[in-house]
Amino acid sequence: MPTRPPGEPLLMNRELSLLKFNERVLAMAENPKTPLLERLRYVCIVSSNLDEFFEIRISSLKEQQRQSPNLVGSDGMTPDQAFDCVQQAVHELVGRQYNLLNDEILPAMHAEGISLHHASEWNPQQQEWARDVFHRDVMPLLTPIGLDPAHPFPRVYNKSLNFIVSLSGADAFGRQASIAIVQAPRALPRLIKMPQELSGQPDGYILLTSLLRAFVGELFPGLEMLGCYQWRVTRNSDLFVDEEEVTNLRHALQGELSQRNFGAAVRLEIDKLTPPELETFLQREFSLKPDDTYRVPGPVNLSRLMQLCNTARPDLLFPDYRAPVPAPFDRVGDKPAELFEAVAERDCLLHHPYQSFQPVIDFLTAAALDPDVMAIKQTIYRTGEDSELMKILLAAARAGKEVTVVVELMARFDEQTNINWASKLEEVGAHVVYGVVAHKTHAKMAVVLRREKGRLRRYAHLGTGNYHPRTARLYTDFGLLTADPKLCEDMDKVFAQLTGLGARRALKSLMQSPFTLHEGMVSLIRAEARAAKAGKRSRIMAKMNSLLEEQIIEELYKASQAGVKIDLIVRGVCALRAGVPGLSENIRVRSIVGRFLEHSRVFYFYAEGEETVYLSSADWMDRNFFRRVEIAFPIYDKTLKKRVIDEAFTYALRDNQLAWQQQPDGDYARVKSRREPFNLHQFLMQKLGV
Repeated sequence: MPTRPPGEPLLMNRELSLLKFNERVLAMAENPKTPLLERLRYVCIVSSNLDEFFEIRISSLKEQQRQSPNLVGSDGMTPDQAFDCVQQAVHELVGRQYNLLNDEILPAMHAEGISLHHASEWNPQQQEWARDVFHRDVMPLLTPIGLDPAHPFPRVYNKSLNFIVSLSGADAFGRQASIAIVQAPRALPRLIKMPQELSGQPDGYILLTSLLRAFVGELFPGLEMLGCYQWRVTRNSDLFVDEEEVTNLRHALQGELSQRNFGAAVRLEIDKLTPPELETFLQREFSLKPDDTYRVPGPVNLSRLMQLCNTARPDLLFPDYRAPVPAPFDRVGDKPAELFEAVAERDCLLHHPYQSFQPVIDFLTAAALDPDVMAIKQTIYRTGEDSELMKILLAAARAGKEVTVVVELMARFDEQTNINWASKLEEVGAHVVYGVVAHKTHAKMAVVLRREKGRLRRYAHLGTGNYHPRTARLYTDFGLLTADPKLCEDMDKVFAQLTGLGARRALKSLMQSPFTLHEGMVSLIRAEARAAKAGKRSRIMAKMNSLLEEQIIEELYKASQAGVKIDLIVRGVCALRAGVPGLSENIRVRSIVGRFLEHSRVFYFYAEGEETVYLSSADWMDRNFFRRVEIAFPIYDKTLKKRVIDEAFTYALRDNQLAWQQQPDGDYARVKSRREPFNLHQFLMQKLGV
């Protein structure tokens, strides 16, 4: 590694960097120019992100504390030091989140006719309606558990809504009441709409929390209820399946999934009014400490408020955007041959969500319907529970096509969905494989083999994002439809590696993890450094979700010191420290957070004027380089290459509305400019839209 500046770590802490990203997301909610219900949506997104942060990252950090407490990482901290810093940062972020919600967003929503009616504010008519709802729809589903030697503390589901009730008095059996636990059934909605004539507002709601707190005492007749307080616990949700020791990965994973929601507790969220003795009781029950506990002035699960974002108020949302179907697909008819002819004529670049995902659906639909198509091969990482694409593959298999699907069972939080699709595909005769032991298949690719003039010709789609039509409307990703023989042949070789056995296969165009992608990227970075040392023009630009891999960071530091100008657009976690004198003064790191989630991975190298451009499924992380099957594919067509450079970099580096720039200390500051305001997402909607 290059020499670190005195007293300064070479790398940023991963967890703190991820929290910095969530601060930037929350800043979208804090911005009064963001439409009101979108502000609420960003608050909910932060809440959801923090759930996963605790389920995965905090769980990992706690494991490091147990196993390697004295190990000093490249961020200069021991696990205990990192944990303390992270907990402090999370507490501050959560405080900002609730203050924003209570002080600004909810009052502004009330002014717009969207209200949460708290029990303390109910008038007699509202009280009567709420009591009726409780007795009719809620109370029959509740099972109060009074804690005593015969009734131990119940097993609590991950992130479920619960209440701890403080009681006094003796019950029918003469037992002295003290504490009871009431678990809110997961089947119940967390928001219940109040009739407009009772609410006085067009959209009035009560929280299930308010309903239970108001009437829970009726579950304990004859006893005095001293208090009722909401709480929930977050658990370690990382799955452990020793893939090298199991004979059937799907069966082993199904067994592990059943236990996911009962892992070790890592966070306790409680009502801010909870008495200290009840807080201590819950902490002891879940083996948690005060720093693991979050007292919140509102619902313990803010992501449940996302339902309010679906209120029929388009004036309080981002203006509707309908992505157009780009040429030539807007002119292709309903005959499958016409689509293949268009792809055969020239490569077609798609940039989602600015351009529709429909051409990808049409490509696979044409393959399923065309009698000349013999086989379809595809990877699936995430696709959703109600996937049109998967239905197309099922139809193709039923029609007698040779359908081969590489389903990644270990796609975090989508494991059960992928298991279900794998079962359905097998039922109709598709070949289903689960990739390679200990290597997630994260590559996004599909190959179609079509008989033309007595010979087989390959057509393909490659992408930087998942085959998920819903997220294709929210995430920025590039896709390529191509009949290029070099690319298609390489893809066939990758599929052969995934489904069969054999030696590593040489690829002509693609770079592939875990074999050539890392060494290929290192080689391209070093080439730019050599050019800079020789006084030649050099340039590196890279766009990704996360940057963590230490050798890549080392090579970027060296390239910077050699004089290479480097622009990195990293949406989320970035361990590299930019702009540090003597280390990285030629590196700029930007993060763009706006209407869409930046998701594409794009890598540019000047390459002595050749301007090498790769699109990829992989971030620059250890797991993507060494523990996953990933691909990076070149863009050969000069027109399309220019589009990628402009749309991924030129315009993004011009943005002064959504962009943040990393400072040498790891903090991020909004990009400020005296130039005319430039919003990347708005610009590309106008440029690529209709």
